[in-house]
Amino acid sequence: HGALIEAVRATGAAIRLIGDGDVAGVIHTTDPDETGIDIYLGTGGAPEGVLAAAALRCTGGQMQGRLILDTPQKLARAAKMGILDPKRVYRAHDMARGDVLFAATGVTDGNMLAGVKFGRNSITTHTIVLRSSSRTVREIKARHQDLEKF
Repeated sequence: HGALIEAVRATGAAIRLIGDGDVAGVIHTTDPDETGIDIYLGTGGAPEGVLAAAALRCTGGQMQGRLILDTPQKLARAAKMGILDPKRVYRAHDMARGDVLFAATGVTDGNMLAGVKFGRNSITTHTIVLRSSSRTVREIKARHQDLEKF
């Protein structure tokens, strides 16, 4: 995306490049007042695209994506999976249909969720839960004290 990055920077817009955490990056666009992020552009795997679409469906966000089928093997695999149009542009509702619930818990510290913290007699977790039917975003900081269950 080098040429596009240069063109965007030429307008005076800020760009933050991320190496990993593409689902979190997409979720950050759903609260630009808090994160300062308005748009996400990138390339990722199909599973990450579905997760991002689910999160966006829960928050009213929009996205477009398409499969990168750049080898004969990928084209053959897609055809075997029933993909008829290899150039189709998918939208969030195509990738995550129906009533959607998205949940993520931090394992290690990230820019969206704190990682698992081990205390003397407890474990603390940070979770986000998103629901499409109500567009509810819940953040849960939980302290687990019955450590035998782990």
